[in-house]
Amino acid sequence: MSQAFTVARPYARAAFALARDEGDFAGWSAALGFAALAASDPRVAALLPNPQLAQADAIALLAPEPAGESFTRFLGVLAEGRRLAQLPEIAALYEQLRAEAEQVVKAKVTSATALPAAELDAIKAALRKRFGREVEIDTAVDESLIGGAVIDAGDVVIDGSLKGKLARLQSALAH
Repeated sequence: MSQAFTVARPYARAAFALARDEGDFAGWSAALGFAALAASDPRVAALLPNPQLAQADAIALLAPEPAGESFTRFLGVLAEGRRLAQLPEIAALYEQLRAEAEQVVKAKVTSATALPAAELDAIKAALRKRFGREVEIDTAVDESLIGGAVIDAGDVVIDGSLKGKLARLQSALAH
């Protein structure tokens, strides 16, 4: 695990605790997502370490318009600790904590072409049976897969793509 995630972990846990206490997981997800997206923009990322950037200006830059007081204070703590650049990692770890608390597995299905709804429903049902939890699916298209799909559900990756099968066949023939 990278050092950035190690540094971000206590902040993500603190954000999760605040969201749980407020009963607003979705609001914190949206606010952290906005701040992480802003912080990962190259122009903003270049500004954040600048000592001439006032803490209030940094918070105003990263906070979404309807940000709550606790989220603004959270950004203030990050600014004081010079940790605003870690917002993308904090947001990612927060989403993992939220999914665990809500008993949800987030899966990404990448296929060579857009999958019909019926196939996505079948994949979702199979994953729900395998994990014993509710499943949220995000889809993507990667034409280089040639055919089939790759399912990434956290620690489990299922490569059913033609590209993956050809790579395994090539490896088997080489050895």
